[in-house]
Amino acid sequence: MLGMVARGLSFGVVAEAYERFRPGYPVELLELVMGYAGGSVRSALEFGAGTGKATRLFAEAGIAVTATEPDAAMLAELRKNVPGNVTAVLAAFEDLPLDSSYDLVYSAAALHWTNPEGRWDRMAALVRPGGVFASFAVPIQLADPALKEAVRAARAPYLENDGVPSPDGTPAADRPMEWPGTELQESEWFTDVRQAVIERRLTMSAHDYVGQLSTVSAYVMLQPADRDQVFRRILEVLPETVELNAEIHTHLARRHS
Repeated sequence: MLGMVARGLSFGVVAEAYERFRPGYPVELLELVMGYAGGSVRSALEFGAGTGKATRLFAEAGIAVTATEPDAAMLAELRKNVPGNVTAVLAAFEDLPLDSSYDLVYSAAALHWTNPEGRWDRMAALVRPGGVFASFAVPIQLADPALKEAVRAARAPYLENDGVPSPDGTPAADRPMEWPGTELQESEWFTDVRQAVIERRLTMSAHDYVGQLSTVSAYVMLQPADRDQVFRRILEVLPETVELNAEIHTHLARRHS
């Protein structure tokens, strides 16, 4: 767990790159969440908000968002980019006070960095009864299998795997629902658990793709000289532009009334 915490707190050194190179979230995601919520969502809590990529989507829909983030550099970037109905708070999920609850509590590519001990009890305290919890993950991958293999081979001497370990330790193919749906289904606090994938393809330059990789924790944790060498090797095997599979994996659950 300490390794995951270290990786989760590693992004501040690349906050500006994170804002520049990480893709935002499409309106289809907002529509999916609001359709599931059914009623009006007036208040939302976001944890691990980063530079506010998902914050903007919900705040611009008129929702009062409290965006929390444990890294000061990431939060500084967020404050530059979000509308006035966002309250930005420097705090880790585990340190959030439990004296307020929200219509919606959500996380974009950050839930796996939270401490599993007491995670769902704490989440249930933050979601009002009948309210919604939502989690989004974006496992960005090269769309071309041959390019994907070429990049894997290029980075292999320095980094065998650039993904995030599965929090429940089982391959996605071995279960009908991906994490965190697996844990939500077992939780005493939540019901009506749903999993959906929003299909999305993006095209960007090879240099911007490497810029995006520079914000991925596995690369951030490399020694600087090794990281530079990995990126040089990757650029050598990529064409000028690349197509990415940037589908959004979503999980939704309702807090028991």
